[in-house]
Amino acid sequence: MSEKHEGFMKALKCRECGREYPLEATHVCEFDFGPLEVAYDYDRIKKSLTKAALQSRPRTMWRYRELLPVAGEPTVGTQVGFTPLVKADRLARALGIRELWIKNDTVNYPTLSFKDRVVSVALSRSRELGFDTVACASTGNLANSVAANAASAGLKAYVFIPHDLEQGKVINSLVYGANVIGIKGHYDEVNRLCAEIAGKFGWAFVNVNMRPYYAEGSKSHAYEIVEQLGWNIPQHTVVPMASGSLLTKIQKGYQELIKLGLAPETKYAVHGAQATGCSPISVAQKAGLDFFKPVKPNTIAKSLAIGTPADGFYALRVMKETGGAADDVTDDEIREGIRLLAENEGIFAETAGGVTTAVAKKLIASGKLPANDSAVLCITGNGLKTLDAVVGHVGKTREIKPSLREFEAMLASEEKVSA
Repeated sequence: MSEKHEGFMKALKCRECGREYPLEATHVCEFDFGPLEVAYDYDRIKKSLTKAALQSRPRTMWRYRELLPVAGEPTVGTQVGFTPLVKADRLARALGIRELWIKNDTVNYPTLSFKDRVVSVALSRSRELGFDTVACASTGNLANSVAANAASAGLKAYVFIPHDLEQGKVINSLVYGANVIGIKGHYDEVNRLCAEIAGKFGWAFVNVNMRPYYAEGSKSHAYEIVEQLGWNIPQHTVVPMASGSLLTKIQKGYQELIKLGLAPETKYAVHGAQATGCSPISVAQKAGLDFFKPVKPNTIAKSLAIGTPADGFYALRVMKETGGAADDVTDDEIREGIRLLAENEGIFAETAGGVTTAVAKKLIASGKLPANDSAVLCITGNGLKTLDAVVGHVGKTREIKPSLREFEAMLASEEKVSA
């Protein structure tokens, strides 16, 4: 294929041995089974992607198109990204840190999670490669995004999920007309089945054969954070970990901006957050290991419930290289994290956001994230998707008759109780 036809991409490259492959729908090195990753022509990108050029571009993730793996203009999810970076002063005080920012992907378009970034890239690239059926293995948010973006692009979609997902996430996939298949097993079993189906049916599975392209979409999270901070990399970034891919791609995004001269070289740390009920990466990091032991998930944070994380090894390496740390939190701490973020900043996050907030609190308390520093929390999905997890844990309504006297009596009794 000609260089022009493939945009700014050069090849797919094995992360282990460095062997190069054509830019097709493939994801594993046939020599050492290492994962493949997109390699770019950074010299050409440097001439095209400048701060001046960015001024005239739309405020979406596609303003960084040279660093995203499509050959031509994107055709799916062209409005995705550039979500708010919120200065969270009240939450900073509650967690005990000098300065805090929230990268708020709870309002990402169209399905209210960061997965719209990766799906936008994967489906745009799938179309370029001639696919008309797209699919995924998912713990919820990815299924929602594949279903919605496929519908908008006129693609046929199959989404495979664990059968016991939150009802909000199931309906959020069904409503778009996707074929939703519930598998009686946990995510790792769903993923294994999808690898077999991808091989047999030749569909574009965004997180199987299209994974090298799909995963690159996460880098846009990092580009936006840096641009929104005035082209500065934050001292600390706290990232929720399921497969570990988002954490590794945020690191790759920061490194690319340094390489291109768009951000100054600086010391920074990337930290990982998991739920205690599914914490293989966190447990390994705290033990000082560079490998993890697979686990069977048991947590309300179903979007992070991947017991055998595909990028766990690389996530551990990024934390080690940047001086980051990992921690994990219980279901009760997750709910407390959701509440802290909502009550202090008016942002209602799903369980993964509760994990990130609660782990940040732990890291600050332990000194692994110094209280005098500045940090960004990556909040990746909307709380309306995981209502089941907080029902009965966020207070209750008080009912009165339509009477001023009853309302005044209620206030008086509450004042007496609080006194």
